[in-house]
Amino acid sequence: MGIEEIREPTFLVLAALADGTKHGYALIREVSVISAGRVTLRAGTLYAALGRLADQGLVRQCGEEVVEGRLRRYYDLTDAGAEVLATQADRLRAHAAEADRRLRSRARVGTVPA
Repeated sequence: MGIEEIREPTFLVLAALADGTKHGYALIREVSVISAGRVTLRAGTLYAALGRLADQGLVRQCGEEVVEGRLRRYYDLTDAGAEVLATQADRLRAHAAEADRRLRSRARVGTVPA
């Protein structure tokens, strides 16, 4: 898949699905947990993202049921979605490692006025 970079909320949705199938509200909660509360998805935003991710073949709807009179749809990560998530996690780790390296270098030489 030719996805170079994905936005943080999309990354978090894929990460939330990496350990198993979830319905929409569970995804909203899990994204909040993974991001330590920094990212809070609204239902409309989540379902738009899920539709886009499904169109890209990264997630799929894998079931539905009625719970307390409301339709609950379940989603899971496809193999392509897992590959994109792994690639993005590698990219973020590489960026973080480079930032750490530069911060260590800065600490050794001290800051120089611009």
